[in-house]
Amino acid sequence: MSNVRVLVGTVKGAFILTSDEKRQDWDISGPHFAGWEIYHLKGSPVNPNRIYASQSTGWFGQIIQRSDDGGKTWEQPGSEPDEPTTTPEGFPMGESNKFVYDTSDETGQPLTTHQWYDGSQHPWEFKRVWYLEPSLTDPDTVYAGVEDAALFRTSDGGKTWHELPALREAKGHLWQPGAGGMCLHTILQDPTNPNRLYIAISAAGAFRTDDGGESWKPINEGLKSPYELPDAEAEIGHCVHNLAIHPSRPEVVFMQKHWDVMRSDNAGDLWHEVSGNLPSDCGFPIAVHAHEPETIYVVPIKSDSEHYPPEGKLRVYRSRTGGNEWEALTNGLPQSDCYVNVLRSAMAVDTLDSCGIYFGTTGGQVYVSPDSGDNWTAIVHDLPRVLSVEVQTLS
Repeated sequence: MSNVRVLVGTVKGAFILTSDEKRQDWDISGPHFAGWEIYHLKGSPVNPNRIYASQSTGWFGQIIQRSDDGGKTWEQPGSEPDEPTTTPEGFPMGESNKFVYDTSDETGQPLTTHQWYDGSQHPWEFKRVWYLEPSLTDPDTVYAGVEDAALFRTSDGGKTWHELPALREAKGHLWQPGAGGMCLHTILQDPTNPNRLYIAISAAGAFRTDDGGESWKPINEGLKSPYELPDAEAEIGHCVHNLAIHPSRPEVVFMQKHWDVMRSDNAGDLWHEVSGNLPSDCGFPIAVHAHEPETIYVVPIKSDSEHYPPEGKLRVYRSRTGGNEWEALTNGLPQSDCYVNVLRSAMAVDTLDSCGIYFGTTGGQVYVSPDSGDNWTAIVHDLPRVLSVEVQTLS
């Protein structure tokens, strides 16, 4: 019998929810790292008991945590058992917590600058790790997307991190923060091509490498942002909220943009809109069914200033046609007076035969549908604000 492990990051710690394949009765573990913001935690596809977590606060800074027993115990990679991991004041110590941009040998400063809110150039300043993407083939290799937007990689299980600086050479001087900062929040690996990665940045757009990160290209042709950009079809500057692919067709990429649900059939070289009959095309997450490459899920919100479901009705929308034709999935979800949001990394799917869909809300609920979205139940109701949801299917 298979089991599922749901990894939930919140503003006040991490929670681990486990169940069998029926997904009816759940064990809840947590909070891990109580009081800390856990922007993201994700397990290795190679070794499911290896889980990485991004732990941070605006006051104490960034800490990388790793578990080798499915989240029962945690350690900061590279630290000896008796070695202190924080200063007496509580600030992080250790190589695993150092994210240093590629710098000039002469000045020690990052090699480029980016655009600030007022259009001036601004130095790169590390704030936190938004997203962790363990390698599909090596449990010790992990990619990290950070704010200010850059891509880092570890090859030693999180002990040390090194930037892939070529990404910022893809017109990084034009990248500009959005309302939530300038963050690299999405990393996708092509399972058929180990040299291909997709990433998304708010608010710069989507980018792709085909040579393992040695070079990058913007992949934003076809995107239109008339409300955010002076040039609605600019190559750089689109606020991409999330990307999703199906492992069997990694050249087909789905996107939830600030406004618009988009699709590309050629690895991002050209996009077209598939918002169709959605009540609003504004939202944050997007996910693809584990076994049906043309079945996708989104959670619309009213607008970019009103981050809650239209009419106060929490509805997941499913398209079985790869977009344009959408149906509301409401059974078990609140259909009145519901004013929560679902953030960009807070929706995931399992790979059981009856594909399960999961999402967490800013109100602290985590919902599951064990039947691909037809019926929903709340696993938990009262967690802190949910930042991310990931799912592991365990045999």
